[in-house]
Parts: sequence; structure tokens; C-alpha cells
Amino acid sequence: MPKIDYPKYDNVITFDKTSSVYLTGTNHADNQPVHLKLKDPDLPINYTLEKFDEPAQRYCPAGVYEVQKENDVNKFVINSQNCIHCKTCDIKEPSQNITWVTPEGSGGPRYGNM
Repeated sequence: MPKIDYPKYDNVITFDKTSSVYLTGTNHADNQPVHLKLKDPDLPINYTLEKFDEPAQRYCPAGVYEVQKENDVNKFVINSQNCIHCKTCDIKEPSQNITWVTPEGSGGPRYGNM
């Protein structure tokens, strides 16, 4: 599928991911173990990147997953500190390779009005 060129956020109706993640009040310790587990760490690059253009980098609303190039080699990166615990990755991952587990130390979003 061709890439969708979305209009830039306007800070009235639409907002950037970084600001939206900040508004959730998510707080994870820097040294906290990653709570997003891969059953097969090689699968995102060796299979889903080629077959699906690695959808985790698109369906995650907080931008937790990304594919980076290091020395011309693709690397799957998990930015777990950005996770807002929506569990989308647990549901939408086509290969069921990502498992969300409860984070250590009770980190996560603080939704004050719920």
C-alpha cells in the first residue's frame, strides 16, 4: 500500500505523539526491565519487515516500535518508556510475536479523570 501523507498536526484538534504521550502521565524508570517481550527477537526484521513493512511501527499510538538502520543493517527498537499500556501490540501484531506484561514498579499512565 502507498504511504499515507497525513497533514501536520494543528495543536487544536490533532496533536503530535510526544505531547499526547506526555498527557497520559506515563512514568517508567530508566532502568526498568522492558515489559514488551518478543517471542522471537529476529522475527520483526527477518519476517514482518519484509512481509508487512513491520506494522508495529505504525499501529502503536505512542511510537514505541521503530526500525532503525545501523551500519546499513535494519534493527528493531522497542522504546518501552513511551508505552501507554493500551495493549494494541498484543492485539494487532500479525505474527503474535509481541507480548505485553505488567511493568515492574507500577509505572504507566496516570489517567486522573477516570
